[in-house]
Amino acid sequence: MKITYFPETDTLYIELKAGPGTDAREVAPDIVLDFNISNEVIGIEIEQASKRTDLMNLGQGTIPVDMVDSYAA
Repeated sequence: MKITYFPETDTLYIELKAGPGTDAREVAPDIVLDFNISNEVIGIEIEQASKRTDLMNLGQGTIPVDMVDSYAA
């Protein structure tokens, strides 16, 4: 997973899976999901990110190891 903030557009992008997107759908105001050819969600775009999330704490959280291990199988 890769998280990128674009200050020039105030957009936060969370890449869940690498690869090209083939479709995008706005699921809520300023929230867009990107899909690949297999219709899997590969990314989440959050527009007006500074108004919707605390960017100062971005990247300080962690995912519990047992949660990561359960998805690796």
